[in-house]
Amino acid sequence: MEGLLYLIPIALFLGGLGLAAFLWALRSGQFDDLDGAAERILFDDDDEDPPDAPPPLRRSSSG
Repeated sequence: MEGLLYLIPIALFLGGLGLAAFLWALRSGQFDDLDGAAERILFDDDDEDPPDAPPPLRRSSSG
C-alpha cells in the first residue's frame, strides 16, 4: 500500500505531461492538415529532378 503513495503522484504527473504535450501539439498546428500527407503520396513527383541536382553523369563507351 505504501507503493501507491509514490505511484499515484507519478501517474498523475505523467498524465499531465501527456496532456500538456497534446495541447502544445494542437496549438502549434500539428493536426491542421491531416489529409495532406495522405494525398501527397498519391502524386508522382519522381519524374522531375530537384532544381539543385547536378545533371546525370554520362559514361563514355570508349574503353
